[in-house]
Amino acid sequence: MYQRQVTFGEAVRRALLENYCNFSGRASRSEYWWFVLFTVILNIAIGIIFCWSENTLNIVSGLVGLALLLPGLGLCVRRLHDIGKSGWWLLIALIPVVGSILLIVWYCKDSQMTPNEYGPVPNWVA
Repeated sequence: MYQRQVTFGEAVRRALLENYCNFSGRASRSEYWWFVLFTVILNIAIGIIFCWSENTLNIVSGLVGLALLLPGLGLCVRRLHDIGKSGWWLLIALIPVVGSILLIVWYCKDSQMTPNEYGPVPNWVA
């Protein structure tokens, strides 16, 4: 028995289609980091495409950021649930530098390999 790693496309599909505004349940480490990579690639592509016009770049990047805000927050909360922490720990990011570093460390931790109060182990293969 092991935890299956999700693919890039599966992680993006889950975040944007299946769990767009879902703050309950758990998300595996691979699901979280694949979505982070997707947002980075999307922001780079937008920057390259609209580099000729700063106003257009700001508008498009603001709209994309707004569209990805809820799925990103939901994924962060579900990732914290996966390591056994409440989603309210996301507010620790309000502490400059230290809060963000602590969140990154938590996002890199392995999943709890047993069901916890937030749900069963994600992507569990028997």
